[in-house]
Amino acid sequence: MTSETAVEEIATPAWKRTSTARQAVTEERREDRRGLPMSPQTIQELGVPAGLIEDLFMRRLFMIKRGTTNQMASELALSAAVVQDVADGLLAKKLLDYHRAYGDNYEFTLTAQGESETSARLAVSRYAGFAPVSLDQYREIVQLQEQLPSVSRQAVREAMSDLVLPTRVVDRVGAALLNEGAVFIYGPPGTGKTSLAKRMAHIVDDPVLIPHCIEVAGNIIGVYDPSIHTAVEQPEHLDPRWVACERPFVLVGGELTMDMLDLGVDTKSGVQIAPVQLLANNGILVVDDFGRQRAMPEEILNRWIVPLSRGIDYHQTASGTSFHLPFAVKLVVSSNIDPHELGDEGFLRRLRIKVAVGTCDSEEFNEILARAAADFGVALDEGASDYLQEVCLKHLGKLRPYVAFDFCDLMQGICTYEDVPLTMDRFMIDHIVEIYFVEHGE
Repeated sequence: MTSETAVEEIATPAWKRTSTARQAVTEERREDRRGLPMSPQTIQELGVPAGLIEDLFMRRLFMIKRGTTNQMASELALSAAVVQDVADGLLAKKLLDYHRAYGDNYEFTLTAQGESETSARLAVSRYAGFAPVSLDQYREIVQLQEQLPSVSRQAVREAMSDLVLPTRVVDRVGAALLNEGAVFIYGPPGTGKTSLAKRMAHIVDDPVLIPHCIEVAGNIIGVYDPSIHTAVEQPEHLDPRWVACERPFVLVGGELTMDMLDLGVDTKSGVQIAPVQLLANNGILVVDDFGRQRAMPEEILNRWIVPLSRGIDYHQTASGTSFHLPFAVKLVVSSNIDPHELGDEGFLRRLRIKVAVGTCDSEEFNEILARAAADFGVALDEGASDYLQEVCLKHLGKLRPYVAFDFCDLMQGICTYEDVPLTMDRFMIDHIVEIYFVEHGE
């Protein structure tokens, strides 16, 4: 599809441009608002090979045995007009038979010849789902969704309002969203780094379009994943091959492997599996517990050097076709390992924006405990917070936010078992200490 029929302005961060250039492009697009991609009414308007659409149609009909125009349109994310064109073409080739019509809704099945040809096609690929969008259209829409976000100090603080963090830390997050480059959040375990990263996804809450899948040289790459992408109310007349979603937020941790950064293959269906950065396009990708993966930290970052600097991610399909995708991702790396243990000065320079999240002070600990107690329905006895702070300092050396939540959480099981009120006092704290902290050998 051409730029004249590209997506309406759906503002997301322009992380690949200078601030001056980003603002100029944003202002230009505000004046030149274009429509959402509408549902194509002809096979040619789909922008993908007609033979591929025919294959999808035949495989789907082969699986359900008997279908109607409206049913096939729904199951392939195509308009009824396109489905009818495909059916008429297959009828002319003697691969399909019409049976009856309910107004404009025709019922049809494959002929014996059609079933024979479909069986052969199923040997190549068993995918019979939604029709893909073209690579060119995907690139275009992602680029149009890379626009300067409207990020204010107030919006950032509201998004972080449920966390107890120093103001300086919250403000650094806002600055990070308006600057290019990866963000490195570091600090001791249990200080809220992951929670901080998650809140970043809610600072700019405008929707983006995500395709069910993309076609590249006859290969189909699955993109939309309902376990990751949260659909919102769909605009009227939107091309059903696209889904309007909240800004993607993808979180990976110690399970991240180098294979997950490149295209994979579902051997059963033949569909290409999207890498994590493709799933996160126009959103945020968080690599949690950085340094705990099997791959070396430098190896992971080296994979993203070119995408981060150029905004382009290079891939190769299972059939050997090389191509590039937009890299419109805000990369956030979170670690509780000493930054200098992860790499040298050159390594750390690649993580341009650094946000240190330290331990909390006494006042912050009191606030965190009060919120945790309210969440878990725990009553705090007078002096409970001061005593829990003493215990925390004795066993950990510093005040850690997670202790407040863990103690309140553990109380629920203990109090239910012992049939006592949910009240945190010195006795209850001592009781939890016995099962919570590791005893040091003499």
